[in-house]
Amino acid sequence: MKKRYEDLEQADGTVVRYQRHGNGGGLVAKGAVVDDSAYVADTAWVDPGARVEARARIGQHCWVEPGAHVEVAATVDSHVHVGRGAQVGAGARVGTRSQVGADARLSPRAVVEPETRVEPGAVVQHPRRADRRLVA
Repeated sequence: MKKRYEDLEQADGTVVRYQRHGNGGGLVAKGAVVDDSAYVADTAWVDPGARVEARARIGQHCWVEPGAHVEVAATVDSHVHVGRGAQVGAGARVGTRSQVGADARLSPRAVVEPETRVEPGAVVQHPRRADRRLVA
């Protein structure tokens, strides 16, 4: 049986307490906001000040840094690092072993392919479908 909480000492000597999330068992810091319907895998960490909204999924071995925001129904696959202040838009997907840099923005339904590095401050748009108007 896993402990219900972990204490982690930061570089500056402060101690942050992480509690197990009810859906998946991942570690969520005091000061983070994670919706009850979100899934946080048991080896994932969500830092203080981060937000994970309804129906979002955080995979195995993920790290969501302070101030990051994972919106409704977004999926963060395994071994992903979501940087400080980054935003993963509603319904977006971040592929396995990817990195989302600090303050990067993924628009709703954007897709980051596996093993991709999104640079800090970058904006990733959802690819639009080609215009399908009929020409007479």
